[in-house]
Amino acid sequence: MRIRKVPPRVIVDSLITATKAGLKVTTSEIETHYLAGGHVPSVIRALISADKANINLSFKQATAIDLAGRDVFEAVQISVNPKVINTPSVAAVAVDGIQLIAKARVTVRANIQQLVGGAGEETILARVGEGIVTSIGSAQTHKEVLAKPDQISRLVLDRGLDAGTAFEILSIDIADVDVGDNIGAKLQIDQANADLKVAESKAEERRAMAVAVEQEMKAKSQEAKAQVILAEAEVPKSMAAAFEKGNLGIMDYYRMQNIKADTNMRTAISEEGEQQSREEEVG
Repeated sequence: MRIRKVPPRVIVDSLITATKAGLKVTTSEIETHYLAGGHVPSVIRALISADKANINLSFKQATAIDLAGRDVFEAVQISVNPKVINTPSVAAVAVDGIQLIAKARVTVRANIQQLVGGAGEETILARVGEGIVTSIGSAQTHKEVLAKPDQISRLVLDRGLDAGTAFEILSIDIADVDVGDNIGAKLQIDQANADLKVAESKAEERRAMAVAVEQEMKAKSQEAKAQVILAEAEVPKSMAAAFEKGNLGIMDYYRMQNIKADTNMRTAISEEGEQQSREEEVG
């Protein structure tokens, strides 16, 4: 043993302990497990505890569990004395939109056959949390859950959450259920605010389009006025050409001026009357 750097005291003490407990273990098996990096005293204690509790655990299984990185002695203890796992607060929303926050206590027992390759406590907690969310989410009202919280336990247990794990779920007890926020109302408020912003955005878009159309009409009006001014500038030239060609006489020109003066006078009188009417209405 010393040549292979195996401490004889560990091997001998473990062999004596196993023999006195009535276990059939050879020196070669213990030495091989030590050389593989295993914890020999822990394996021997686990085998003795399993034998006294009538748990079927062979030396090969115990060494495999130990080499897998699990505490085989603790696993046997959990198999004999079930362990209680407290879940963190799990928030879920019922159909009526009310949030419920639940806490559960999960009682588990180690499954010796699944310790190698089986999922641990984290998987149990995740599956139980998923089951709680599903059961609360399927309730029509939050009052149903508050009235019968044991329904959550039954629904979660019926899902077979311990499949593929290193534990067997014995019971799931709901420790506490608190009422949270009204998520449904908050979602409706958020949706209403979003719809309001969309409506305001569309209104602003229509206003901008109206302003653009107004500016375009003003530009067209200015363009039309410019064209009128250009046309009026051509009138004297046309009249001069008409005089030269004899198409327009002096009397025709005076009559045209008289008509123009009469039109301006009528326009001024009309504007003065409208102004007096507005002043009377204001007064």
